[in-house]
Amino acid sequence: MALLMPFRDSLGTPLYEGSTKVLLLGAGELGKEIAIEAQRLGVETVTVDRYDNPPAAQVAHRHYTIDMRDGAALKAVVRRERPDAIIPEVEAINTDALLELEEEGFFVVPRARATKITMDRIALRRLAAEEAGVPTTPYKFASDPEELEAACEEIGFPCIVKARMSSGGLGSSVVFRRDQVRDAYETARRKARGYGGEVIVEGLCRFDFEITELALAHYDPNGEVGISFPKPVGHLRSGSHYHVSWQPFVLIDEETGASKSPLQAFGGQLHMSEDVTTRDLLWRSEHDGEVLSAETAREVEEQCYEIAGKVVRKLIGEGGAIEGLGIFGCELFVKVDEGGKPKVYFNEISPRPHDTGMVTIATQDLSEAALHVRAVLGLPIAGIKVLTPGAAHVILSSEDSKWAPGYGRLSRALGIPGVRVLLFGKPSTYKERRLGLALAISDDILDARRKAMEAAHLIEGGIRYGR
Repeated sequence: MALLMPFRDSLGTPLYEGSTKVLLLGAGELGKEIAIEAQRLGVETVTVDRYDNPPAAQVAHRHYTIDMRDGAALKAVVRRERPDAIIPEVEAINTDALLELEEEGFFVVPRARATKITMDRIALRRLAAEEAGVPTTPYKFASDPEELEAACEEIGFPCIVKARMSSGGLGSSVVFRRDQVRDAYETARRKARGYGGEVIVEGLCRFDFEITELALAHYDPNGEVGISFPKPVGHLRSGSHYHVSWQPFVLIDEETGASKSPLQAFGGQLHMSEDVTTRDLLWRSEHDGEVLSAETAREVEEQCYEIAGKVVRKLIGEGGAIEGLGIFGCELFVKVDEGGKPKVYFNEISPRPHDTGMVTIATQDLSEAALHVRAVLGLPIAGIKVLTPGAAHVILSSEDSKWAPGYGRLSRALGIPGVRVLLFGKPSTYKERRLGLALAISDDILDARRKAMEAAHLIEGGIRYGR
């Protein structure tokens, strides 16, 4: 059975015989960008999600509301629609059903096996550290509280306990003392999406900054499959949730051989201004405000490309050949020693566009969603260019259980030079739910980050909450 979408030279017309069709499993804001890019190519677009009127369904041809963890329901939708490609966009999917559908001949992006592994933290850590051989933090696995206590003691406190299968940080706890281990185990067990008794414990990485590398498996114009590496995206989180991203992660002045602006690292002044929801941080980077050398920046990039490439090849490689297409959001930690020597560590990877990568809507000639759609359809990609520095900042809800929010202060936000605003159209809120994104471009990354922050905070203060 072929696992790779053939090289494509033509597309059909949606809703008619011979149409080219994609089925999105998950219809959030990332799915919306995928759907928009598919629609631009005249691709028939069908979405699936757990609730009605999610963002991507608002720009799709059809939508199904089901629990995607229900394998029978998932298979019924796929068999009815018979799409050219099944594109997972979220974690809450029955991956065994995807494996079965792939055996039936459906194309699962990038491959059903890769989707299953990346949703399983234990399988993914084994693949990355033990098969691909990339640097990670220390880790152990445990299947009961007693094993977890021993694992935490061996890793050392503080450490992080995570559910084997979850998303968005659900089921994760920072453990400082032995008497907190059992509570951490119960939290991981309750919040897990399957494999409820098994957990992973990881050593805490006191990184200086984080990067997402958007590795892309695709056809080139000659029909050869390879992996391309766009410029790394820098990002910061609020707890376990994405908050701010920018590209490129640093701008180098070739005349001086150093970064044009001082490094704004984890826990620095700009970070604390951007993320007003930040809790007490466990550490702050000692390199905040320092100038980064061109040599250090290049070394960080090379390590990012190498690590992402090794993991992607293990996920979709088959006998030395690449047997899968699409974009992979590879999350990486970067630590810089006293001598300026960087060390990059693998954290996680998602076989789809990444929330931090939405900044590419403003910065690249082809956004991450455009690249993903082209790649999974078997269309060629000749190259990827960063056109301008830029930043993205989330727009968050501050209230729970409100319907049909409205958005004010848009004229002030859009009056900031270089700013664009994306409002996702989510029908209801919960506290800190991502409702939109402020994008900003500038010749200077720090200026772009400040503009995006200002626009996002303006809109957050102007949200009108219904009942």
